[in-house]
Formats: sequence, structure tokens, C-alpha cells
Amino acid sequence: MRLRTLPASVAPVLVGIGAAWQLAQPDWKRAGLALVVAVTMQVGANFANDYSDGMRGTDSQRQGPQRLVGSGSARPAAVKAAAILAFTLSGAAGLYLCYLTGHWWLAAIGLACVLLAWTYTGGRRPYGYAGLGEVGVFICFGLVATLGTMYVVASQLTWRAGIAAIAMGLLACAILMANNLRDLATDKAAGKKTLAVRLGNKRARLVYQIEVWLAMLLVVPMAVGRWHLLVVLLAALPTAKLAGAVNDGVRGQDLVTVLRGTGQVQLMYGILLGLALANLNLWPT
Repeated sequence: MRLRTLPASVAPVLVGIGAAWQLAQPDWKRAGLALVVAVTMQVGANFANDYSDGMRGTDSQRQGPQRLVGSGSARPAAVKAAAILAFTLSGAAGLYLCYLTGHWWLAAIGLACVLLAWTYTGGRRPYGYAGLGEVGVFICFGLVATLGTMYVVASQLTWRAGIAAIAMGLLACAILMANNLRDLATDKAAGKKTLAVRLGNKRARLVYQIEVWLAMLLVVPMAVGRWHLLVVLLAALPTAKLAGAVNDGVRGQDLVTVLRGTGQVQLMYGILLGLALANLNLWPT
């Protein structure tokens, strides 16, 4: 399930709920369903990635945690079934949300996200093998997860939520970049041309730093007129440590620590921003 990556789906939902709460008391049933959709979608994507990479032989040599199919610890059919089950649960929760909101067109966005999750490393021409993995991650776990949550909860969108969605997407991409930096050598040998492989080690590390720091800087325009949002910049403290480690060239298991830390930063960012957007009567408007 790759639990250390799940903040990429939890954090944007928290931000979306907070942005909706800014407008009115949120519908908690819809909020909970949005969380189920996001988390099960990512779990499905993780299993699908394990299955497809394992079948291609990409995971036969790894520096990070062993994968189910690549290590032979689980049957490929079982891993594929787990992915399908997770996507089915996500789809069921999503369809129920469509029923509750009356916005059935959202089902098309959900289906598109499932296709993006599967074709990331699956199918004849996986876009993750062409250096476009960050595009799918930014769309699904930035724009869709954040704005989709706000929309199903409040039936409205705000410009602050739009900026927040971009920040969430950048942090999700940073998680992926940390993962691909760790696997850069083995991915290159296996012919998996991730963005990190295409950029090379030095430039990929620079992109990671740009992603995390740009996410922090985006707090500033969101805070105009609502300066309590600057509390989110507390997340800049652990970010500085992670960005410094990546800049210093840490490798191997140290990048596993960076990966885990980036997920924690995104979760911290999402909790602080969600609470600040909700206002919760703690700060003046």
C-alpha cells in the first residue's frame, strides 16, 4: 500500500474540506466519502504500479522497499486483484457522491483518474516511463483531490482553493521525485525514463527543491487579506532540512527518509492550511 506516500491523497482532501468550511458548515458525509475516494484511488494506483512494474521486471533490483511482484512475495494476479478492488471501492464511493450532489459529470473525472493511475506504468505505452508521471500526479492528487473535495462539499470553488490545489500538486510531485531519485540508477537500467532519469541526478534534485519551496511560497498570495494563513509556513522548517539533504546529494536509504519526510511535510501543510482556511472562529476574517 506504500503507506508513507498516502499523505499525497489525505492532505489535499483536508485542504478541500477546510476551503469548503470557509464558506459554510461542511457536509461531513460528503467530506468522508471524498477522503475514501482519494485514499482508495491512491492505494489502487500503488498496487497497479507494483503489478505493472513487476511484470516488466523494473522492480527486480531496488534500493528501496521490496515490491510484491518484483520480489516474488505475492502472485501478480493477487496484486492486480488488489488494485482492481481498491479502484472499485473508490468508484463506488465516487458514484455515491455523484448521487448525493447530483453532479453525475464528476464520474467522468473519476474514470479519467483511474485511467491515469493504471496507465502510469501499465498498458503498452505507460506515460510514467516517458517522464510524464508528475503530470498525472499533479492532476489527480493536486487539482482533482483538492478542488474536487471542495466542490462536492460546498458546490463552490474559490481562488484560494485553486492556489492551494497547485501547492498540493507540487508537494505530491516532490514525493514522486524523491521516490524516483532513489530509484534513478535502477530505473535507468530498466529503461524506465522517469523525469528524474531524463533530467539527470543534479537537475532532478534542483526540481525537487523548486517544488517544495514553491509550494511554501504559494502561501503568501493565499494569505493576502487573511494573514493567519501564514501559519502554514511552519511547514517550511522541516522542508528546509529535506531540501538541504537533497541538495547535499544524499542517496540510497537516506532518500527513503526524504521520501517519508516529504509526505509528512505535505500532511503538516495540509492540516495547517485546512484549519486556517476553515477559520474555525480562531482568527479574524
